Amino acid sequence: MNQAVTHPGMTSRTVTVGKRKIFISETGTGYPLLMLHGGGAGASGLSNYSRNIAALARHFRVLVADMPGYGQSSKGVDRNDTFGDLAQSMLGLLDQLHIQQAHVVGNSLGGACALRMALEAPQRVSALVLMGPGGVGTTRGLPTAGLKQLLNYYKGSGPSREKITRFIRDYLVYDASQVTDAMIEERYRASIDPEVIAAPPLRGPNSLKTAIRMDFTRDPRLSSCPVPTLVLWGIEDKVNRPSGGAALQKTMPACDLYLFCKTGHWVQWERAEEFNAVVTSYLAVRTPVSASPRSGA
Repeated sequence: MNQAVTHPGMTSRTVTVGKRKIFISETGTGYPLLMLHGGGAGASGLSNYSRNIAALARHFRVLVADMPGYGQSSKGVDRNDTFGDLAQSMLGLLDQLHIQQAHVVGNSLGGACALRMALEAPQRVSALVLMGPGGVGTTRGLPTAGLKQLLNYYKGSGPSREKITRFIRDYLVYDASQVTDAMIEERYRASIDPEVIAAPPLRGPNSLKTAIRMDFTRDPRLSSCPVPTLVLWGIEDKVNRPSGGAALQKTMPACDLYLFCKTGHWVQWERAEEFNAVVTSYLAVRTPVSASPRSGA
């Protein structure tokens, strides 16, 4: 679960976006597909999608980014509008890559970033795939136990193997037996990067006003968002409530919903084979017909 994950033909580089450095890895050809990872401690793009990149790269030009605050990208995010800050950074990344429009896949925090991109610049996003996205109905009840674990990782006694082990095995996945000690160790090592500890990327919002701004169900733009959207959610998700899927489908005009049984927060990892098939099929029929083999390049 670290940046050492590689795939045949993959290249990696750092792209300057404003004052930030964004680390991206790329493989495959065809229509561009931007993949955005979750926000747990130690997360990164390649680790998040280790079981998906090769399959999707058979059909798309896959771009896997480390969002600001994570992996090998610049640290620090705007805590007053985290989703908006990340979305502008990823739209800026597309600008630097000369990509006018792309499919966007996002998990958890990455899903919130992807959805915010579609609300801010719907003409840039041809289709969305969201897995247990953050910010859906979060101000309409107490935080989940898993979200509390995520937001409190750097608080109190600070990061530890015990904390990250509990988060991953008890809250991130349904079947903890799939999680190896090596995976936990790699994730822990990434979480204690001194630059990350100095500016943890995801903590609780500063105020109720900030929290409301980060709740998509309170955003009037959601009901008019034209971007075709596929929402995937594990019904055993302990981080973001699966009821958020129905809320998005009810509100968004072009939203399909797929619920996975016996699956936690990390759908793309626990149900990788089905995830890859569903996402490939959904995006294939929503790829612009005029797209060239290296569309957006």
